[in-house]
Amino acid sequence: MPLSRFPARAGVLAAIISSLLLAQSGAAQTKAPKTQLWMDVATHDMAGMPEMGGMGRVAMGMFGGGGAQNHYGATRYGAMPGRYVDIALLNQLNPGAEAEDLIPTGLQLGKSLPLLPPKAEVREPAAPGEYNSKMQDASTRILIYWGCGTAVRPGQPREIRIDVKDGQVKTSGAMQGRYVPDRTANVNPSYALWPNERSGKAVPEGASLVGQHQVVGAKVPESLKFTLEQAQDFMPKIALASSGDAEHGQTWSWQPVTRARGYFLHAFGTRDDAMVLWSSSEIADAGMGVLDYLPPATIDRWIKEKVLLPASATSCAMPAGIFAGADANRGGGGMMRMIAYGPETNIAWPPKPSDPKLAWNPEWNVRVRTKSTTTAMLGMDMGAMGQQRDPQQPKEKPMKKLLKGLLGH
Repeated sequence: MPLSRFPARAGVLAAIISSLLLAQSGAAQTKAPKTQLWMDVATHDMAGMPEMGGMGRVAMGMFGGGGAQNHYGATRYGAMPGRYVDIALLNQLNPGAEAEDLIPTGLQLGKSLPLLPPKAEVREPAAPGEYNSKMQDASTRILIYWGCGTAVRPGQPREIRIDVKDGQVKTSGAMQGRYVPDRTANVNPSYALWPNERSGKAVPEGASLVGQHQVVGAKVPESLKFTLEQAQDFMPKIALASSGDAEHGQTWSWQPVTRARGYFLHAFGTRDDAMVLWSSSEIADAGMGVLDYLPPATIDRWIKEKVLLPASATSCAMPAGIFAGADANRGGGGMMRMIAYGPETNIAWPPKPSDPKLAWNPEWNVRVRTKSTTTAMLGMDMGAMGQQRDPQQPKEKPMKKLLKGLLGH
C-alpha cells in the first residue's frame, strides 16, 4: 500500500532516514536561534515627480492618505517617495515584550527606536445590507504582453476572460504566473515592531543605516549588536526616464542603480474594454507578484531564465499601441512600476564555524533585505517635468507652491 496512507509511520521513517544520513555525513545539527530580527529596507520614488520631503507627507495626510505618519509594512508595498525601514523582532525568550534598537546617528531618528508589539485589529461588524455576497453578472478581458521591444511579438497578447453569471465564475486562458517566495516575518503579538503608534517618524532624506545597532530589552541577548555596512544601507532612487508615447512605443531608461542585482518592470492599464498587463520578462508567466524582495538565489535563477533584467540593463521598450486608447498619450490611465533588487544579508552570533562537523547554535540572527522601487504614469512626458525653471524666476519649493494653491494664499 502507498506509504502516504500512513502519515504517522511515514513521519517516523523520514526521521530515521534523516538521522542516518546526518550521521553518515558527519555534519552537526543546527538549531534555529530563539531571537531573530528582520530589517526590510526600501527606497520608493515616483518618476518625474519632485522630492516632497516631510511637507509633502504632511500634505498627503491632510487628504487622508496617511502620508504624515510612517507605518509598518511600507517597505513592501507602494508608499510616498522616501526611505523606509521595517523592523520586526521575535524574541522567543520573552515573546511580545517591548524592546529598543539603539541606532547610529546617521539614521537621524534620535538615539533609539522603540519596538512594540502590534495592536490587535478590531473589525466592526458590517451593517445589514452593507455587503451583498452575490456577485453581479459581468465580463472582463485581460490582455497580457511581455518582453522589451516596440513591436508586439507573435503569439501576443494572451487573453484571459472572466465571466460571472448567476453567481458562477468561469475563466478561460488563465496563466500560472510567478510569485515571490513569502519569507516575510509572520507578524503576530509575539513580535515587537517599528514603526508603531508611539514612534512613526518618517526617515529623513539622506539618512543612513550604516553603523552599529544594538537591540536591548528584557531577556534580549546582551550580544545582540551588529554593524551594518553600505551593502545593507538604503539603495539610491531609480532615475527612470522615458521617451516616445503609448501609441508609438515608449522606451524606459535608467541610470545603473548602485548595488542592484537585477531589475523588473511591470505596467498595467486599460484599452477599450480590456485590462492590459505588460512586463519586461522574456517569458509569459511573469506577473505583478514578482515586485517584492527576492532571495539572492531566486534573482540569479530568474535572470538566467530571463524573467528579470540583469544588473547591466539600462533600458527597456514597451510595445507600441498596447495601452493606446481614445487618448493615446495618456496610456489608458495606466501605471508603470519598476523594482531594483538589492542585496540580502544574514548576520548571526556566534558566526557559523567553517568546520561542518562542529555544532552551531546561534543566539540570534539578523536578516536585512534591500530594494528600490519607482512608479510612473504611462504616456507622461517625464522629460518635460525634469526641465529647469527659468533662472530669472524666483525659485519656489514645489510643495510650498502646492500648499499655497490648496490653501488659497
